[in-house]
Amino acid sequence: MQAQQQPAEGPSEAADGRSRGAGTGAQVVALFLFLGASALVAALGGLATANNVNGWYATADKAPWSPPNWVFGPVWTLLYTAMAVAAWLVWRSRPAGSLTPDKRSALTAYAIQIVLNLLWTPVFFGLYPAIGTPALWIAFVIIVALAVAVAVTVLLFGPISRTAGLLMLPYLSWIVFASSLNLWAALHN
Repeated sequence: MQAQQQPAEGPSEAADGRSRGAGTGAQVVALFLFLGASALVAALGGLATANNVNGWYATADKAPWSPPNWVFGPVWTLLYTAMAVAAWLVWRSRPAGSLTPDKRSALTAYAIQIVLNLLWTPVFFGLYPAIGTPALWIAFVIIVALAVAVAVTVLLFGPISRTAGLLMLPYLSWIVFASSLNLWAALHN
């Protein structure tokens, strides 16, 4: 009589029942850290826009396809949340919580795009009153670099977690759309 084969190990449990990698508590903490980082970037961006969206930007020549200002808040809230969840999914992928070379590369690309995202808003909104149109061109260079960084992030996230890669696609689409708004503003203001 042959011995029964043991079922394959689950993604977070070793054969002896001990957790491999990050436990549930660590995963929840990590999710909140990713969400917190996104919220921090959003809040800092909000500080840069608060004084200028109703200032110079209110009278700026905007692209005909520019949505009303009230659209940006809900869209960015959804995008920042999706980005954080995507990064968390990559971080928690097998082996959970450990930084394999592919996860390290993917999360580095994510960090780069977060920094570029953080830079764009104060340059576009905050620097324009000080230096005028050159600020919009600098912002355009930043947002193009951001689009490239997000595309790289999508490509690196996808093989690790298909869901994470897919969660980043609306963000990439929005960045490309925002790039068109930025280009119009640089050309017409």
